[in-house]
Amino acid sequence: MPQLPEWFLQREYTLLGDRFPLLFTPAVSIRNTPARGVTVNGLRTTPQAFAAGMDVPLAPSPFCKQAFAVPADFRPGRHPWHHAGVFYAQEPSAASAAPLLDVRPGMRVCDLCAAPGGKSSQLAAALQGCGILLANEYVPARAEILRQNLERMGVPNAVVTNETPDRLAAALPGWFDRVLVDAPCSGEGMFRKEAAAIGQHSPALVAQCAATAAGILDAAARLLVPGGVLVLSTCTFAPEEDEGQAAAFLARHPEFVQEDLSGVNFGRPGEANRAAETSGFSAAACRRIWPADGGEGHFIARFRKEGEPRPRPDIFRGREKTKGKSARPDRAAAQVRDAWRAFAAETFPLLRDTPVEISGELAVLPPPVLLPDAKLHILRSGVPAGRLQKGRFVPSHALFMAHGAACANAERLTLADPRTAAWLRGEEIEAATAGNGWCAVLVEGFPLGCGKVSGGRVKNHYPKALRNLG
Repeated sequence: MPQLPEWFLQREYTLLGDRFPLLFTPAVSIRNTPARGVTVNGLRTTPQAFAAGMDVPLAPSPFCKQAFAVPADFRPGRHPWHHAGVFYAQEPSAASAAPLLDVRPGMRVCDLCAAPGGKSSQLAAALQGCGILLANEYVPARAEILRQNLERMGVPNAVVTNETPDRLAAALPGWFDRVLVDAPCSGEGMFRKEAAAIGQHSPALVAQCAATAAGILDAAARLLVPGGVLVLSTCTFAPEEDEGQAAAFLARHPEFVQEDLSGVNFGRPGEANRAAETSGFSAAACRRIWPADGGEGHFIARFRKEGEPRPRPDIFRGREKTKGKSARPDRAAAQVRDAWRAFAAETFPLLRDTPVEISGELAVLPPPVLLPDAKLHILRSGVPAGRLQKGRFVPSHALFMAHGAACANAERLTLADPRTAAWLRGEEIEAATAGNGWCAVLVEGFPLGCGKVSGGRVKNHYPKALRNLG
């Protein structure tokens, strides 16, 4: 591992004094192997059932009830349950922030810096398919990764956007009950995990990240309804990005009050010598995770916007809507809708009467709450159900990842079944439980996409980019 930046070490020695060895060494040295973990997808299963069925050793995480530490040699991306969205590979302490947002079913939730999607999947699990999750990422390539991960996790009520926080705030002011800002940061907490974080680190990077995060927090403040909750989290130790950032936010936004996290049963209080005195700010009310606590390094602060919630406009709830040049249904749109309903009646009876949106030849199952009409760059809204091709309805991979467990025709696999590994390699497999036609492929009841059965074989429709090759 490269030498840690000298100016970083000097800063931490100055701020921590004789506590530096305690927090950075020897219990879990910043130079030792990073902790590895997984977070259970609450849309799929419970932590208890996951632990009982998982075929690798697990240790409960101290940072999140849905998370576990895993062995250093575990390859999560190749495990069938990873493909099925049963868990998200996530460093244990990274799972600590999302539960502190106190999300409940039916809320409107925004994850403003969401890629690659671990915290978004936690928020989606808390919503349990009710309300709406807007997961935003500014960098296009990362936004696409976010979309793919939420699809894998089977999230039915997400809108994935590729926008600036300012544009979102202008389009949706006072619209969300909860906002998470997992701010882009200098990544000092990742030194042990990613050597590149050491090489690119500098005081200029810290200053740049602090300024960027301040702008994002200002946008988050506008997005929240009065009474709403905002959580700031980072994976750095830098005062300008942590306690200093939280104190400066309160100074700019007197409409917010800080909420006390001292009752949280992980990590340690924030550090008073990392922020100037500001009315209403308490470093002790923040939460820090140090390497000695078993994580990589995280900071969390929580705020509430004062005032009583105001009525917000409802939009298109439960109503079919046709997109395109004309808002009225035309013959082509009717054909797509009819084809979907015929397919659903046979293969997904529980979804047959679900409202759909039509976009060209694509049918989409919208989230239960839709966004107001706004010119936003939306990568995905709800679940793409499939499209009409040459007069036949061809279902999407996303449909089976979100609703595969409810499919009336399913090929049922187990972790020990050699057909499971073959399926994930992209091979056809023998049909044992599924009849002819489109079917869900399930491993221990969890979806691995779809196939089409003919002649006692399941033709593999698992996307090539997702397969276990090599």
